[in-house]
Amino acid sequence: MPAYHSKYNENVELSVGNMALLPLRTAAKGPAPRLDANTEDIIDEALAYFKPNVFFRQYEIKGPADRTLIYLILYITECLKKLQRCPSKNQGVKDMNTLALETKLPIPGESSFPLNGLYKAPSNPQEEELMRSYLQQLRQELGARLVEIVFNTPDGAPSKWWVSFAKRRFMDKSLSQAN
Repeated sequence: MPAYHSKYNENVELSVGNMALLPLRTAAKGPAPRLDANTEDIIDEALAYFKPNVFFRQYEIKGPADRTLIYLILYITECLKKLQRCPSKNQGVKDMNTLALETKLPIPGESSFPLNGLYKAPSNPQEEELMRSYLQQLRQELGARLVEIVFNTPDGAPSKWWVSFAKRRFMDKSLSQAN
């Protein structure tokens, strides 16, 4: 079975490094163009493709939107590691905000970024700031949506089906150092 690729690879208008800077359906501040409330975006795609794609150790990149998708899949794993320890949705929201805003996760070009061979480093300080801002905006929105999915259980506890994927490593990589 082949891996799922982003449908946005064909229509990339903006990029940072060699990663697509795609429009988002979000209230989080950042450089991404805004989409209306009924439009699917790359975050919806990442959440839909996470479970089947996380089992792949290799992934053929077919365009800049796939690089954005890879980053989001790696970030979902980081989120699930945090959410599996949260007793409630409120704690999950707090932990996702902390992870998105305060945790120093590497970006392409930094020595600790796990897939530097597949990503182009920002070419100047302005591009680096744009990339950091965009990735932070992606993390904020993804964390908010993931909390809604993971804590959508009758008892309010995290979904065992979702948190069971916290141990999986897409392409055998992780964004965090402690693994």
